Amino acid sequence: MQPKIEHIADPVDTTVGAQIRYKRKMRKVSQQALADAVGVSFQQIQKYERGANRVSASMLVRIADTLEADITEFFGRPGARATVDDRLALLLSQTGAVELLSVFSTLSGDSRSALLGFMRTLQKTSQAA
Repeated sequence: MQPKIEHIADPVDTTVGAQIRYKRKMRKVSQQALADAVGVSFQQIQKYERGANRVSASMLVRIADTLEADITEFFGRPGARATVDDRLALLLSQTGAVELLSVFSTLSGDSRSALLGFMRTLQKTSQAA
């Protein structure tokens, strides 16, 4: 038996997936709705968004059309410094990030400060563990 080779996602696949997730969330399209529109399962959309599966050129065109995006918007620049848009897309592609930001935007200044303090405490606790 050959040893199992662990799959490591290519950074380009990860970037494309993060952009798909970001654009899908910004347009308030569910994974199921996107999957139905492009003819795959929602599990496949999940794999694309994580960078676990590569997106073919034809599939990326269908996804871009469905999300009303230019296909070039899905690509980062390998080896180049990440732009603010690249970093923001990766941050917003995290589960719950868009919802958290939406709720955050409705809070008063004092509540925002309290929430940020709480989150920094959680971060320190998480890093110490």
